[in-house]
Amino acid sequence: MDSAASFSPVASAGQLVQTAFVTLDIHSTIKEMTRRLGVGPWFLRERGVFPRQNYRGKPTDTALAIAMGYAGDMQFELIQQLDDTPSVYREILDRSGPGLHHFGMAAKDYGAALDHYASAGYELAYEAEVANGARVGYFDTKGALPAMIEVIEFLPATAKMFAGFREAACGWDGRDPVRPRT
Repeated sequence: MDSAASFSPVASAGQLVQTAFVTLDIHSTIKEMTRRLGVGPWFLRERGVFPRQNYRGKPTDTALAIAMGYAGDMQFELIQQLDDTPSVYREILDRSGPGLHHFGMAAKDYGAALDHYASAGYELAYEAEVANGARVGYFDTKGALPAMIEVIEFLPATAKMFAGFREAACGWDGRDPVRPRT
């Protein structure tokens, strides 16, 4: 192997692009992460219910507030569940409280990435179609990692959205730290 750039132990599984956290109060978490870590601006959807969701094999309609922001090349996602439905978010909150929830892996071949993690013995705990038509799947790593793994179907619309969030963070002067996301 001639360079570190050619080393990709999980190429079929996608590329790490996101670290996500569950919170009980998305607004206070945004404020603290902006103040303490310089993350921002944040793009916030105050309430959303994905059109198709399955939690551990059963349909669900979990309502979420979701914010995304950048610090350098790292994307941070904050998730606040807005109801009491059983979910991957509630699992973590009930087990350990607010904190690290998942690592997001951008996958151009969604099916291959799902197969990769399933063949590693991880259970597909949640799957949904998000607003731009992309699919996401969360794998329960059963303690092998300190968080779940989210496979993000990296469609052109997803790439464009993430690039827009990152571009807004480049040279950000701290004004308008929270921006609405539809």
